[in-house]
Amino acid sequence: MDKDALLARIGKLEARVERLEAQFGSETAVRLPSEKKLSAKEFLLTKNLKIETQKVLALAYFLEREEGLASFNVQELETVFRAAREKLPKNMNDAVNKNIARGFLMEAREKKDSKKAWQLTSTGERFVENDMR
Repeated sequence: MDKDALLARIGKLEARVERLEAQFGSETAVRLPSEKKLSAKEFLLTKNLKIETQKVLALAYFLEREEGLASFNVQELETVFRAAREKLPKNMNDAVNKNIARGFLMEAREKKDSKKAWQLTSTGERFVENDMR
């Protein structure tokens, strides 16, 4: 494209921008609809969960990915189970330890609220994303 054609194209684009600004007002911000947050229950419904340890893993993923937690403790897992209206595991620590044994969770470096904390491993993330469909 030569220089004159390019300048003509820029002129047309500037005219379009001016019309749009006049229509919306140059100081007015256009509000886009915000994406609604996914609930813990909605997230669980998107997964094919067969056993209690899978629910623990899926909700651990939810805490990290949807809630933005770097790590989580027993209390936070219990809270998200209640929020999802799911029956609490009989032994949460045992369910977590089984996920650790499978390489899906690992102990976090620092405790949270003076309690042991965990985080997902990359293997755990991939399992939730690819194998729990």
